[in-house]
Amino acid sequence: MRVALDAQLTVGTATGIGEYVRGLVDALRRNGVDVAELREQRLDPWRFDRRVLWDQVLLPMRARASGASLLHCASGTMPAVTRMPTVVTVHDVAWLANQVSARGYARYYFGTFSPKQYRRARSIVVDSNFSREALLNLMPRLDPRRVSTVYPGVAEDFCAVARGAGDGRTILAVGTVERRKNLEVLVRALERLPDARLVAVGPHTPYAAECAAIAQRLRVADRVDMPGYVTRDRVLALYRDCAVVAVPSRYEGFGYAAAQALCAGAPCVVSDRSSLPEVAAGDAPVVPAEDAEAWVAALAPALQGEGSERIVNARSRAIARFSWDAGAARMEALYSQALSVNR
Repeated sequence: MRVALDAQLTVGTATGIGEYVRGLVDALRRNGVDVAELREQRLDPWRFDRRVLWDQVLLPMRARASGASLLHCASGTMPAVTRMPTVVTVHDVAWLANQVSARGYARYYFGTFSPKQYRRARSIVVDSNFSREALLNLMPRLDPRRVSTVYPGVAEDFCAVARGAGDGRTILAVGTVERRKNLEVLVRALERLPDARLVAVGPHTPYAAECAAIAQRLRVADRVDMPGYVTRDRVLALYRDCAVVAVPSRYEGFGYAAAQALCAGAPCVVSDRSSLPEVAAGDAPVVPAEDAEAWVAALAPALQGEGSERIVNARSRAIARFSWDAGAARMEALYSQALSVNR
């Protein structure tokens, strides 16, 4: 089996989907699958016009030229025209549910046009049971038998982080600083956590300036650090040394930061929204997303170094649950199933 896999979101400042693609490709190859990674380094995947050019023109051309028998569109979008059997990964339904602040053309492409293409996919893969139910609720005409949950894996370097006792003060948030990530609730919590600081790493959107303004108004700006996109080594060092990882998102199709924290052996607190309780699976406190007082109460014990034995046990369970090799084996079975369907 030769699979053409859309790897365009690994170009440049790769975020969660880029991490997903890299991990999947490596694990598929370890399992013996012949993978052709498709990307164009000269195209910025974060520019809308370049993304559409890649999805709709260059990707199907490259897939045909690759000699593959199947195309895996791993970034949530797929070509409108391709004769190749296709599997698509739908990481979340945010564009269908709550991206009201995005520009109209982006809402149309990601929230209307792209989901219409899913009906032509041989198989649809989602990152969590939450995302599966959300997709089926929003697109009731989809055949549930074609929608499968495959948990993304966590890369080995996160699983191998050599955790110590933590620094007793750093609350770490990982991911694009955008409104759905709800960083402001952590900024507000700092008022009641006078010895703590917040480090939020990830690309900025205009929402970052709003969070900075809140921090300034609450007089905690000197304890809020938003350095933007940082190197992988820096992220690993932060997981190693922080006191606790906080994931207060209002919406996550999977919640990579929570899975990475658990696999790295870092204390973690997640919100009660979307897929995060599923990812935590009882191994991290779950608190109401908008309740700053509840965040204070949940973060304070981790800042004081409590619960170390529970965290060690949680780490081993998380590494088993978020294994890329297991995910790749499941994906290979879905590829074979997609190729066996007569359509």
